[in-house]
Amino acid sequence: MTKAELVAKIASEADVTQAQANRALKSFVSAVSDEVKTTGSINVTGLGTFTVAKRPARSGFNPRTREPIKIPASTSVRFKCSKSLKDALND
Repeated sequence: MTKAELVAKIASEADVTQAQANRALKSFVSAVSDEVKTTGSINVTGLGTFTVAKRPARSGFNPRTREPIKIPASTSVRFKCSKSLKDALND
């Protein structure tokens, strides 16, 4: 599903315009990213938990040349779905 399809589905189910649904989706994404940046995690009941994951620096290799390279440390976001979402998928 693309963002446009998601906005259309939100608009039809919430009985709002697509512009309003788009603003609501942007607001949700912004709120989640701001909260993860400041506190390190956010739990959205019924959906799941977003948490910050720190990856240490490590060594790897270029698959084409097999030359060793150093992969720098990085930070990313992990998502763990809620039990209710997992149960809904397995019904």
